[in-house]
Amino acid sequence: MDLRWKILDSHYVHKGPWATLRTDKCEMPDGRIVDSYFVLEYPNWVNGVAITEDNKVLMVRQYRHAADIVSLEIPGGVIDGDEAPEHAMQRELLEETGYLFEDIELLSIVYANPSTANNHTYCYLAKGGKKTQDQNLDEHEELIVEEYTIPEVKQLLVDNKIPQALHCTGLFYAFMKLGVL
Repeated sequence: MDLRWKILDSHYVHKGPWATLRTDKCEMPDGRIVDSYFVLEYPNWVNGVAITEDNKVLMVRQYRHAADIVSLEIPGGVIDGDEAPEHAMQRELLEETGYLFEDIELLSIVYANPSTANNHTYCYLAKGGKKTQDQNLDEHEELIVEEYTIPEVKQLLVDNKIPQALHCTGLFYAFMKLGVL
């Protein structure tokens, strides 16, 4: 049975650089009509578990205004336009941490909230990073780069000190790949 809904009509409520809101009129497989289903359109994202050449995990600490928290996270960000996800990951790692990574492997593609948002996140494992430059942050970014051992990151997860769900997911896949879970 095909569970997909057919879009009968769609229009935009708001279009912005970081989020767009549209409403769809849909027909369900059994013929029922959904008059207004709101969808948030976001650009796709990348995040990466970044391990330096001396086996330290790079984490970034930054303020997240919507939740009003200072969040400990793995590096990542928005894919620019038609940029390849792997290139976006390398760019974000270099901009946010100053580390260059050439060994980057896609681990998973996940959705933050597929019931209301249309975008997805590419989760990577980056290994062998070398510090090559200072941070080159976007206009509204303020990040503190921190280094942890893998056991320390595992403890941070146990202690619920990494609040961003997509970043916990990336760490899970990376630690599974590395055989440290």
